[in-house]
Parts: sequence; C-alpha cells; structure tokens
Amino acid sequence: MTTAAAPRLEKITPANLEAALALRVRAEQEFAVDPVAHSLAEAYVRPDKSWPRVIVDQGRVVGFVMAFLDFDWRDDGTDVRSGLWRLNIAADEQGKGYGRFAVNAVAEELRRRGTRTLHVTWHPGEHGPEDFYLTLGFEKTDEKVNGEHVGVLRLLEHPSGARGTARTTPPTRR
Repeated sequence: MTTAAAPRLEKITPANLEAALALRVRAEQEFAVDPVAHSLAEAYVRPDKSWPRVIVDQGRVVGFVMAFLDFDWRDDGTDVRSGLWRLNIAADEQGKGYGRFAVNAVAEELRRRGTRTLHVTWHPGEHGPEDFYLTLGFEKTDEKVNGEHVGVLRLLEHPSGARGTARTTPPTRR
C-alpha cells in the first residue's frame, strides 16, 4: 500500500525558483500580500533575518512562506520579534490546509530556535486573512504597523516537554 507524501517546505533553489515566482493568490487577495518576487528580494537583502521556503506537495509548488527572525521591531533593540512575514498560497490550492501547514511549520522552526511567540501582521479588509489567523489561535493585539493589524500566537511546549506544534488536519488531496 502506498501512502501520499505529506506537504513539505523546501529552500528556494534554481530548480523551484520559477514555480515560486509564478505563484499567484486570488485577485481579491492581492492587496494583502506582496508577490513572491518582492519577498525574495527582501530575503536577499536581509538574509540573516529571513527564512523563505516554498510549500511543495506531490512534486508541485503550492505556496510560499517566509518567516522573519529576530527582527528589531522598534529599531532600538528593545523589542526583538520573530514571526510570519509572508504567506502566499496559490489561488487554486487554497482551502486545502496548506496555509495551516505553513503556519505550523514556521511555528515549529521558531520553537526550534527557542522563540516563545510568533507574530504576524495583516491588512484588514473583506478578503484579508484575519479570520484565518484568528482561527489558528492568533490573538489580535491593539497594535498596528503601517495600517496592518498585529497578531501573536503563543508557542508553548507540549505537556510532555517535547517541542512541537499541535498537529492539524493534513491538506486535502485532489
């Protein structure tokens, strides 16, 4: 019996770059997230603060995620944060659990690095991602950055003491 492989994150490579650059969210969501090319340019100029990955399932690039690492939030050294910087799920791959998988993967990476909170910002709006993030357990704060809402997810260790993220339903398959 053969089982389908689970989605995974991969580093950006020459082999997957074109597929990553071709990713497009739904037209009504474009206001809420920059294109992958913009994200990769930011990762290039901030390599020590960026963790870009493609989401691959069954050999297909279905999304892109980028975390920010130890970012000086106020530019004065008093508030260093890590979190989710970008999340782009291909328009025809949305609703299949890839976004949840990507957020969990970022949470796992941040836990591995010793981080206790995962921050995210989002544009408010009818087609924005607020409900998605709140459903995942992010708490909306009173803080805003460049007109975007700030959310925080507490990264706790499992009761057994093992680090890890709560497992969620895997993405659906076609």
